[in-house]
Amino acid sequence: MSAASVALDDLWVAYDGTPAVRAVTGRFAPGSLTAIVGPNGAGKTSLVKAMLGLQHCSRGAVRLDGATRAEIGYLPQRAEIDRNFPISVLDMVQMGHWRRTGWFGRMPAAATRQSLAAIDAVGLGPQVHAPISTLSAGQLQRALFARVIVRDAGLIVLDEPFDAIDARTTAELMALVETWHRDGRTVIAVVHDLQQARTRFGDALLLARDVIAWGAAERVLTPDNLSKARLRLEAANESWADAGAEAGP
Repeated sequence: MSAASVALDDLWVAYDGTPAVRAVTGRFAPGSLTAIVGPNGAGKTSLVKAMLGLQHCSRGAVRLDGATRAEIGYLPQRAEIDRNFPISVLDMVQMGHWRRTGWFGRMPAAATRQSLAAIDAVGLGPQVHAPISTLSAGQLQRALFARVIVRDAGLIVLDEPFDAIDARTTAELMALVETWHRDGRTVIAVVHDLQQARTRFGDALLLARDVIAWGAAERVLTPDNLSKARLRLEAANESWADAGAEAGP
């Protein structure tokens, strides 16, 4: 498995003229394991979606080396999944094969075997035919991880993969992330747990709309940098609120 890299060049993302991400420049190196960290509203998901081509960049560029966007293994936030959609765990995981089979192509028996193996690997074997609407938060997250497994991607992007799940599920899924990293894949994850980011990820990007620090996690996630991120975001929010008030209705 050859890892891919992602280079960001003066990347800006805005909503209704208000910047959500500003002037982000840097590179996720091949084979790196990076936590994207920052206060609520720091632009973490906006940055991820811009990298994936799911959000328009108002300025700048995203450059992929070693993978196309269609080849990225992406795990969205759980809130973006329509749990009322009438599909089973197996159906959801089979979607990970779409790049090879097409959306309406016949699913080869080998692909189904891979899906079943991935479901077993995340501990969901007994729920293989269960509707996703019946899953707990942790079970749904395991199913999403199984879908990433079958993508077999060299570049994996995870948006809040450990949000609101129990400690056991978090530990087991983090072990899977570390296996991907040992395999040489490039893994990027939006993470809220600072201790996890410091101790389990080699690199970190600390974001507060713009980059506060980017590099080795222990050097990025310092008390000074975290305080700077919080103050930078507060100042930006106050500045934009003042600008909106001056503009008037």
